[in-house]
Amino acid sequence: MVSFKMNKRYYSRAMANKILLHIFFVFLGGHLIFLAPAYSRDYDYINVTNPFLKKTPVAVTDFKPFNGNAQEINIGKTAKAILKEALDFTGYLKIMNPVAFLSNPAESGIQLGEINFRDWTAIGADLLITGGIIETDGKITLKLRLFDTFNAKLLVGKIYTGPESQVRQMIHLFCSEISYQLTGKWGIFNSKIAFVSTVNGNKEIFSCDFDGRNIKQVTRHKSISLSPSWSSDGQWLAYVSYAKGKPDIFIKNIEEKRGSIINYKGMNISPDWMPGQQKLAAALSFSGDQEIYLLSIKGEIIKRVTNSWGIDVSPEFSPDGKKIVFTSKRTGTPQIYIKDLESKNAQRITFKGKNNTSPAWSPDGRKIVYVGIEENNIDIFVMDINSGMPVQLTMNAGDNEDPSWSPDGSMLTFTSTREAGVSRIFVMNASGSDPRRLLRLAGKQTQPDWSK
Repeated sequence: MVSFKMNKRYYSRAMANKILLHIFFVFLGGHLIFLAPAYSRDYDYINVTNPFLKKTPVAVTDFKPFNGNAQEINIGKTAKAILKEALDFTGYLKIMNPVAFLSNPAESGIQLGEINFRDWTAIGADLLITGGIIETDGKITLKLRLFDTFNAKLLVGKIYTGPESQVRQMIHLFCSEISYQLTGKWGIFNSKIAFVSTVNGNKEIFSCDFDGRNIKQVTRHKSISLSPSWSSDGQWLAYVSYAKGKPDIFIKNIEEKRGSIINYKGMNISPDWMPGQQKLAAALSFSGDQEIYLLSIKGEIIKRVTNSWGIDVSPEFSPDGKKIVFTSKRTGTPQIYIKDLESKNAQRITFKGKNNTSPAWSPDGRKIVYVGIEENNIDIFVMDINSGMPVQLTMNAGDNEDPSWSPDGSMLTFTSTREAGVSRIFVMNASGSDPRRLLRLAGKQTQPDWSK
């Protein structure tokens, strides 16, 4: 079965071929999909990193059942609900109430030339999405379109075919196309989040889709497992486990069920993958206090990255893999540092607060999000690297920790005790607005890591 994982290499190749090809084909779970011609993006409608971003209103209409049978109608309702939920999750689109709609493309037509755009501009819809569905011998064909209502322009038009069981994947493929058209980024719709959850008094690693759906238990060590970290291709997961009696790093291929264990003497903790490489950084204590090392996927030490007085932990690579951000106690209290791997120069970047930890680098390389403790309050801060000015994102809502960026930089996932003092996983916009709980699961959930 072909993976739906959408990575940068796939999209770069696809976009380069758009000019040359009028149509192209891909396989969806063994079924051939025809995708309608793609349309080039003239400009960015939405800057997802804008802290003052206002949500763009979008109208999502009923799906047109081309054969008019009950199955098409029911599947169309399901597909529409998945589409609305996914787009609403982004935080930058506002799904309009259908009570305001003046026309129904499911009856009048879903194509350009069949739509009266004045009906949509009149109610304030900047964008319009129409859909159609055809069911034939168990196969579902979805015809999906995104329109700019004010310019009466088709922005994205796609056709997907597959079994009913893959309607969710088809809708998320279309959502990724919408995201690229509107923001210049492929978005979050094919990403996953790994996290820790308690199970019968133990801590195990789980994964879910970007929206908290499709929850799967990854480990069954019946021990303490922590700090999951996705490789940039989404095929590998590194995490820390006490399954063998002390903290070791386990490396696991998600699909092929193979991997390795990094178990040097002492503590082996806080793994992070090097972008585009089967290498990772981690904090090891076999030489005394914890220092950061660069390791191969088999756990072989490639080189020592830090060598200072005080504990160095929680490394995370910059998007280009040339630097790491990490936490160090070399000045006496935990603070955030950035180290250039080529020049070996290390620079402290946090000076406000006595305890700053858990740094994470934004996908565009411009910001660092981290956890700060001030007056016994544990909150999440973000800093523009160039200005060095921290901005507090959470406040007066329990303890907030473990921040991780979405792959497009528009959102953050994090752990919070804001609901009855119990650790749960939340998401919020990158500006700190619109926080909401990600999933409903028994036990306590912590340490989310969003796939690249």
